Amino acid sequence: MKIDPSTLDRKTAHDLMVGTALPRPIAFVSTAGANGIYNLAPFSFFIPLSASPAIVGVGIGRKRDGEKKDTLVNIELTGDFVINVVTESLAEAMNQTAGEYPPEVDEFQVAKLSPLKADLVKSPMVAESPIQMECRLLQILEYGEFPRINNFVIGEVIRVHVRDEFWVNGEVQSTKLKAIGRMGGDLYCRTTDIFEMKRPVIR
Repeated sequence: MKIDPSTLDRKTAHDLMVGTALPRPIAFVSTAGANGIYNLAPFSFFIPLSASPAIVGVGIGRKRDGEKKDTLVNIELTGDFVINVVTESLAEAMNQTAGEYPPEVDEFQVAKLSPLKADLVKSPMVAESPIQMECRLLQILEYGEFPRINNFVIGEVIRVHVRDEFWVNGEVQSTKLKAIGRMGGDLYCRTTDIFEMKRPVIR
């Protein structure tokens, strides 16, 4: 099968991309709105772009009518956001925030999660997440034509919060973290079934 993505309808194109780029980490993004209401939503088009400086990117699609999602509106307003790592214990709460709620709805309350004041940004952190990344907006790229518009938000990680038990000898204890990943459709995956391969040594 040979597929040209530009010929597909929006849903099929989306299903193709999420079914081939996997598993994907989940950026559980928390932001603050102009009305003081917090927003919380998961995005699986998420990737670290650089370690030094620490740069991350999050892909944020538009609503079905082409309007901007609250997360994007808030990031444009405040110039910052927080990425919270999603673990198995947070899976159900994260899923509750995936709906398209109106701007006046605080997803922290919907998911029964606790907002925690960040050190350097206006956006709140998810207290229940073991790792939170405070990010300052660097750039927003835009692709596509209305209503099929997508934005790629690029941010600099200016502070990372890691629970003490997951930071040992200068490394995140990823095997203990029990983070989850996103597959296609309604499927997720655990990160507990892993294997190790040493890089080749070229002499």
